[in-house]
Amino acid sequence: MKKYQFKTVMALALILLTGIAALAARTDIPAVYGNISVTKTGELVYQDRDGNTLPLLKKPAEYTLQQMRSSMRGTETGIRFNFADSTLQGSLYYGLINSDEARYSNPIYYHTPAKLTDGIAEIDIKKRLHGKYDFTNWEETGIVSLGYRVVTDQGLFLYDGKIRLKGTGPFEIGPCIIEGPFVNLITPEGATVSFETNFPVVGEVKIDGLYFSDETPDVHHEITVTGLSADRDYEYVVEVDGVTERYAFHTAPRPEDRTAFTFAYASDSRSGAGAGERDLYGVNKYMLRRIGAAALDNEVRFIQFTGDLVSGYKLNKGELQLEYANWKRTIEPFAHYIPVIPAIGNHEALGTVFDNGGWGVFFDKFPFNETSSEKVFADNFVNPLNGPISEDGSKYDPDPESQDFPPYAETVFYYTYGNVAVIAINSDYWYAPSIRRYPEGGGNLHGYIMDNQLDWCRRTLEKLEQDSTIEHIFVTQHTPILPNGGHVKDDMWYNGNNQPRPTIAGQPVEKGIIQRRDEFLDLLVNQSSKVVAVLTGDEHNYNRLLLTADTPIYPEDYPHSKLELSRSLWLINNGAAGAPYYAREYPPWSDALQRFSTQNAVVLFKVDGQHILAEVINPDTLEKVDAFVLK
Repeated sequence: MKKYQFKTVMALALILLTGIAALAARTDIPAVYGNISVTKTGELVYQDRDGNTLPLLKKPAEYTLQQMRSSMRGTETGIRFNFADSTLQGSLYYGLINSDEARYSNPIYYHTPAKLTDGIAEIDIKKRLHGKYDFTNWEETGIVSLGYRVVTDQGLFLYDGKIRLKGTGPFEIGPCIIEGPFVNLITPEGATVSFETNFPVVGEVKIDGLYFSDETPDVHHEITVTGLSADRDYEYVVEVDGVTERYAFHTAPRPEDRTAFTFAYASDSRSGAGAGERDLYGVNKYMLRRIGAAALDNEVRFIQFTGDLVSGYKLNKGELQLEYANWKRTIEPFAHYIPVIPAIGNHEALGTVFDNGGWGVFFDKFPFNETSSEKVFADNFVNPLNGPISEDGSKYDPDPESQDFPPYAETVFYYTYGNVAVIAINSDYWYAPSIRRYPEGGGNLHGYIMDNQLDWCRRTLEKLEQDSTIEHIFVTQHTPILPNGGHVKDDMWYNGNNQPRPTIAGQPVEKGIIQRRDEFLDLLVNQSSKVVAVLTGDEHNYNRLLLTADTPIYPEDYPHSKLELSRSLWLINNGAAGAPYYAREYPPWSDALQRFSTQNAVVLFKVDGQHILAEVINPDTLEKVDAFVLK
């Protein structure tokens, strides 16, 4: 065979093998789903119960994180952005960042933005940011720290980024921190400092004469700091490519010391009404920033934030990552100093969706270990790794020999601070928004806690009950147990209908939503003496309810056994972090509701030994919304 013929045959064979491999990858449909198949041409399709074949919905991302970050190069006079989108028109705002001047560093925008035309914008740093506009002294140091904001001609804010340039002209893009640093996983002995860089580098953290660093160059950095003393302020320095940034954090107290402290709680910061910074591509930046400022003004030690961080419901991973980046960039100035612990909600959904001409048939995106809602959430945040593995191994697992469910990692976990423990539940695990209309496809229900997670919660509560240093347990999940305004139609109530439940490979599970709610409440109330409150969101308001044995929590003629409660439990909802508000509704337990407000809110829990006071403020006006004794 002639050489060119051999090459041609090999090329065709390679194409064929690549196509077969791609088809094989596409046919790796999780066994927990039903009615999804692959056509002879390699296309995923869904067969509904009426026999209709629905094609995969292929909707390109409007914008992605990679597009916003990999779009720039240095020039003779500054920096050129090319977002590779000829339809993108608007403005690019920019300004220098001086992290030495302010504790919470932000760019100070130059008065005139650069014009964004056909996806391209240029900044003339030498001309615009010199002399009286050079407040960072870059003309002498040759280091330009720059913040930028991409805004469309319709006024939509797409992204807030930061970059560092070297030189005084010509300029080049230098290695730098483009996200963070964040303080995570605070303990009495240390913390984990995480950040993202634009190039693979070895990052270093210096603190109190100690040095910690990455083992190998990377763009994602999680550096564990140890060997510190409890309940102390520490300044830390993060160094990348010879450039340093200085921040501080406070180590956790030893639980046996019963040290008094305050922590904050909020949820639902997805885009709100009002335009401008209330909609930074998926995030209500204005209100989230106000919450961060109010929290630090009240000297909180950490912020628990449970679900609907972003608008979400995306088909494309890069687009969801852009929204997550905007959320992190928003909270970043405060998260340099205190942990902000995010948990997952329904709007964090990333889907494999089939086109039915309407909202679509929506499944948690697969393959699960690469693109599920849970995996992408875990990839973007740093949470404890002490939760359950997945729902594999449960009695509903269709294939015990393989992983069929998404991972729980970093979406279900618990942590302690002083004499308090917080258990984060994922009440939107394996979430299929269209499950009630298309139960034959499989998926989980909004608000339903599946078997393995419920069992993990039971075991975790037992462990914490036996820990004499833990006096108070807070359980947090996105969906209210007893909804009061906006989600009475679902959450853990579904208008009093127990029929909604997950289906696995098209088969419904045994327990309905109200039965599962009761099993959950039994754990929190009857099998634990330390759970003081359940913290939820989803409903875009603030409300609190004291659940007692006398609170009516069932529909009329409920056919199943009813739970008897041995003690009372606070149910506190704060989904008022910026998402569009919901007004009050009147389910059977309405008379037990003690406070309801549509104001934006952050809840402050003031823990002092065996006692806890709660104060709720509007972070926009600092008006007091509520105050009460929790314990």
